[in-house]
Amino acid sequence: MKRSCGILMPISSLPSPYGIGTFGKAAYDFVDFLHAAGQRCWQVLPMGPISYGNSPYQSFSSYAGNPYYIDPELLMEDGLLTKAEVECVDWGDDSQRVDYGKLYEHRFAMLEQAKRRGWQRDKEKVAAFARKNEGWLPDYALFMACKRHFGMKAWTQWPDEKLRLRDEETVEAYRAALREDVELFTYIQYLFFQQWKALRDYIHSRDIQIIGDVPIYVAMDSADVWTEPEFFQLTEQCVPTAVAGVPPDYFSADGQLWGNPLYRWDRMEADGFGWWIRRIDAAHRMYDMIRIDHFRAFDEYWSVPYGDTTAQNGHWCKGPGMALIKVLSGWFYQLQFIAEDLCAPSPGVQKLLEDSGWPGMRVLEFAFAPQGGSRYLPHAYDADCVCYTGTHDNAPLALWLQEGDAAEIAFAGKYLGLERREDLHWGVIRSGMGSVASLFVAQMQDYLGLPCRMNTPGTLGGNWQWRLRPGELTDALAKKLRGMAELYDRAEKLTSESDDA
Repeated sequence: MKRSCGILMPISSLPSPYGIGTFGKAAYDFVDFLHAAGQRCWQVLPMGPISYGNSPYQSFSSYAGNPYYIDPELLMEDGLLTKAEVECVDWGDDSQRVDYGKLYEHRFAMLEQAKRRGWQRDKEKVAAFARKNEGWLPDYALFMACKRHFGMKAWTQWPDEKLRLRDEETVEAYRAALREDVELFTYIQYLFFQQWKALRDYIHSRDIQIIGDVPIYVAMDSADVWTEPEFFQLTEQCVPTAVAGVPPDYFSADGQLWGNPLYRWDRMEADGFGWWIRRIDAAHRMYDMIRIDHFRAFDEYWSVPYGDTTAQNGHWCKGPGMALIKVLSGWFYQLQFIAEDLCAPSPGVQKLLEDSGWPGMRVLEFAFAPQGGSRYLPHAYDADCVCYTGTHDNAPLALWLQEGDAAEIAFAGKYLGLERREDLHWGVIRSGMGSVASLFVAQMQDYLGLPCRMNTPGTLGGNWQWRLRPGELTDALAKKLRGMAELYDRAEKLTSESDDA
């Protein structure tokens, strides 16, 4: 991995007048900002269609794209919507927060209008897109059509048992009866990937790589589980026997009860891990590098009895280990994986990371325990790792400095040789920039000094909402970041003089 730096910025956090970030002009402007700032990577969060709670880590599909990211202005340019149809909608009045309620209320009606105008016009292109994605698109489109038919209930609550359990004749009967909605969700995916491909091509033209995030688990209420239940720990009636989570940790005293169904690793291995090959292949088509979320579960995973209200009563079970990693590394030998190994470093996880050859993560906000000796301190790194100020689950630096443990903040000041908190903010960033880690990534909020969290683990409500405001990305900030990137040899020097922090 070439020495470089990047910014973590979800698509949803881009500014736009349409309630949420999209693949429109602001995305292209952000790419230009990254280029001017000497950044070589844009890390995004998972881009699948979101379900209850609006978390990108709980998606209706591992393959499909989030309809909310389809840009209305680009649809207007394509003749699929009129200006009046777009501007008459109330998308919310807070430019720094996503109003998911308004999005849900209005976005699909707008996309239906686009489909009415474009379905026949784009029929051949849509058919080609469907053929290219025949492994997942027909089942996903039917899954969403059925959810709509049953009032968006989870598939496990659909009243037709034969449909729930995928009786073949029943499935085809619903496919015919719900043809209009099946076409709608097919066309939405066509629009999503058409706009994403154009943006991705532009990103690459600016010499920037895209880091995508693959969640370790999929949502129970997803087309993934409905179509292939044999690969999950479910009863014959498709009820989970155990669910995913993590034990009590830095983020939560009760642990985190994620509720995702657990994998039947024995069946996946017997199938040659084909399920994972298909999933990573789809992600590889979208991204240049892939961060595997919760890498620890490849070594061992926390299994919580189904029905428990916390994760405390779970237990560790053995994961697939190198058997899966060898398959993925063999199939995708040109793809750079990043292992999210943020956990108590058990010997098993450490050995698996070493054996995999994948770079792990080092988070600076975890580094400054007063007793010292943390593996996250910059002097303890080797080059084969990725350094972060924090992840989407961490407080941005400005908030961490306000609310963090006083002893940790004091130790950070001592370690960095800084006393004032405003100096500490940039001091932490410089420590990551100057480290030997091959790649350094900071949240966009960190460079802006904003105390705006993206997510607070273990909580519902108020998450995944932060948005960049128009005008917050300035030429002066881009110049400052480029100066730092050049100073620490993470970007090629364009001038003989450059400003640092």
